[in-house]
Amino acid sequence: MNSILTSLQPVLAQSEHVRIDSIALRNFCTSIIAQKLKAPAFDTKYHFNDGSERTVMYLLLLDSLNFCFWGNPRWEIEYEGERLSGYIALAAALKRAITEKSDMLHAEHLASISASELAHILRGTGQLQLMPERLDIVREMASVLLKKYQGKAHHLIEAAQGSAMKLVNLLAANFLSFRDEALYKNHKIFFYKRAQIFVADLYASFGGQKWGTFRDLHLLTAFADYKLPQILRHLGILQYSETLATQIDHREELRPGSLEEIEIRAHTLWAIELIRRELESGNYALKTYEIDWLLWNLGQEDKYREKPYPRTRTIYY
Repeated sequence: MNSILTSLQPVLAQSEHVRIDSIALRNFCTSIIAQKLKAPAFDTKYHFNDGSERTVMYLLLLDSLNFCFWGNPRWEIEYEGERLSGYIALAAALKRAITEKSDMLHAEHLASISASELAHILRGTGQLQLMPERLDIVREMASVLLKKYQGKAHHLIEAAQGSAMKLVNLLAANFLSFRDEALYKNHKIFFYKRAQIFVADLYASFGGQKWGTFRDLHLLTAFADYKLPQILRHLGILQYSETLATQIDHREELRPGSLEEIEIRAHTLWAIELIRRELESGNYALKTYEIDWLLWNLGQEDKYREKPYPRTRTIYY
């Protein structure tokens, strides 16, 4: 196991609010195999992708801001005649901005970007939370690139020397906003959601070539966000204590770093690792990130939204 999965073990052993139902998990795996479900292809309609180093910078900016899309009213943008929300809206908003401003992807520009310009880039309707934090994150990301990587995101990738996990660790070490860690009963827990999804996005965007070439992609875990627990709960795989279920169903916010929040995220990662193992034992091999994307895609269907998702106001997911 990698260090992320290893770090989860104290949570799994001492959990008070969340558990995994192994029967529901096996039933879901049987369904995946029977239906021959696969992860969706990487979207090119809403993502910028010109095959150059500019795409690397776009993806780093995208995954720097890839968090906390829930709010009331929901944040939406209009893009080429469509109403988009959530992560896809962010991807399209940044793609739109690149077409509008030639230096949009220059670290020198992003290091001193103004609040008003970022608001214009992310313009839409509804509420996009944590805007001051988003501004700080963009500036930090660009400033670190200027200080350590000649202002080039692809130099950061090259420093990882083809290792997905080394790139994850470089992001966590050099960028505070990617340091997605928690303390659980005196145990340090690693999640690194946005760092890992950046690696997967690079691989998918570049088709495993150029800056998307990684020899250890199989070591990535799932990406612990708030949508996956909603889907896993619908499937009966994640089981909550009565108190926690009531909190979530009443749309009460969970405090970042609380036992409940950490237990949900840890069990989400472990459940998907167990799904991967179960599928592998049935000769149906999917990488963990592929199972993540498969689940996320299923979660766009209304039936998976019958129960609310857990709400935590955080920059990490």
